[in-house]
This record gives sequence, structure tokens and C-alpha cells, in this order.
Amino acid sequence: QVVPVESGGGLVQAGESLRLSCTTSGRAFSGYSVGWFRQTREKSREFVAGIGWVSSRTWYTDSVKGRFTISRDNADDTLYLQMNNLKSGGTAVSYCNTVAITGRSTPRNPYWGQGTQVTVSS
Repeated sequence: QVVPVESGGGLVQAGESLRLSCTTSGRAFSGYSVGWFRQTREKSREFVAGIGWVSSRTWYTDSVKGRFTISRDNADDTLYLQMNNLKSGGTAVSYCNTVAITGRSTPRNPYWGQGTQVTVSS
């Protein structure tokens, strides 16, 4: 199975930025739409942002539109999430995964990585 490796999380203050990265072994993202997901203690894992393979079409959950930007480097098979103007709200663990259908939010791969923790303080 392919397990993604996420990085880039940390502790920041509200209004600051972070850039998350995600890689896999064996070019597992090649040919697929991919996305970012996040989970908090209060909520189950939810979709945040996705990006297509061919057209690099992007889509976002409403709460992050205008603040987050998803991108990918197909040469390095790496996924990124630039998060600007982060809002205070405690801690979330962010994960990456392939997306089953471009434009939708259902993850494709049943195996998840360890995630990277993002804490935003007020």
C-alpha cells in the first residue's frame, strides 16, 4: 500500500501562514486528483482542497476559499497547501490523499499517513 507523508505543520498565531507538503513513494499521485483533508478532536476527517491531474483544476471547501491554495509539482510527485490568514481554532491534523473523483471530496486511498499537526493560537 502507499502511505503519504505529510509535513510543514506547526504552531502559528491567527493571521499567519503555513505551507504544507505531501509526498509518497513510487509516484503514487501520478495520474490522480489529490487533496488535503483535516481532522480535529471535535470533527471527523473532512475535505479541505483538491487539485486535478490533467488540468490542475482546483476546488475548496467554503471555509478556506480565498485563504488556502492547493498546488502540485508533478515532476516531484509532491502536493502543497499554502494556508494564509489562518484562523484561531485550536489544533487540526492535516492529511493528503488521492481523490476518487475530480471535483469531489471522497478520498480514494484507504491508507492514511500520520498527518501533520497545525495549531493556530489567538
